Amino acid sequence: MLIRDTSFIQLPVFIKGKVRDVYEVGDDMLLMIATDRISAFDVVFDDLIPNKGKVLNSLSAFWFEYLSDIIGNHLVTTDVSEYPMGLSKFKEELQGRSMLVRKLKMVEAECIVRGYLEGSGLKDYKATGEISGIKLPEGLRQADKLPEPIFTPSTKATEGHDMNVSYEYVEKKIGKELAAELKEKSLALYRKASEYALSRGIILADSKFEFGILDGKLVVADELFTPDSSRFWELADYKPGQPQKSFDKQYLREYLETLDWNKQPPAPKLPQDVIEKTEKKYIEAYERITGKKFEP
Repeated sequence: MLIRDTSFIQLPVFIKGKVRDVYEVGDDMLLMIATDRISAFDVVFDDLIPNKGKVLNSLSAFWFEYLSDIIGNHLVTTDVSEYPMGLSKFKEELQGRSMLVRKLKMVEAECIVRGYLEGSGLKDYKATGEISGIKLPEGLRQADKLPEPIFTPSTKATEGHDMNVSYEYVEKKIGKELAAELKEKSLALYRKASEYALSRGIILADSKFEFGILDGKLVVADELFTPDSSRFWELADYKPGQPQKSFDKQYLREYLETLDWNKQPPAPKLPQDVIEKTEKKYIEAYERITGKKFEP
């Protein structure tokens, strides 16, 4: 079952994002639904990617549990039969692609950790030799491994593109103590997840996180180490100096770069083979990381 629209949920809308729709469940919980919508360059496409929402949701649930020794999270349950307020009647629509979570006070910063040089970090490095104010060695190539993982926060934009900012900017925005904890937890999450991914033959090039405050403590929220929030590369084919074989949206982005499209709405229609290949990459990411067969 493909899910584009979630208006069958008769609850107050908390927020509708590019991919996730979030509803209020009482005063202290939220229902997060990962649809099969896909976005690239901040534009949402009309075409859906089969099983994408289930992969995103299942991978986040996997990582929330695996990394719970580093930091808590907002997950209550992914079992639709345990959902309150009559939501269990939507088991067919929601099972595998939704989670019931605690409502948080979100931290106003998007936390990014980079272990390799790619994406907006590569563009900034080529222009200035720095990323988010961090000076990097000269002569680095696309996809080179950095001397050590770096914390490169960005502004959380409600519309348009997020902007890379310095750590000092975040300190001024949210305070030194909270900024230090964000940096520490982000780097710890990345290091443990990247070591695990390498054991599965996958390079975790970079990832972004969002955090919130629950009962006075910092917790990780939203999604975690999914193909939408991270770059996953094939270790066996890793060759610095060029784009890498990936298990994320990079394949779709590279296809779109071949088109005469200005990266503004409306999005171009995707060919069936691009849809199918994108689906396969998401499913392969799930199976390689979790070691489990994906069951749609």
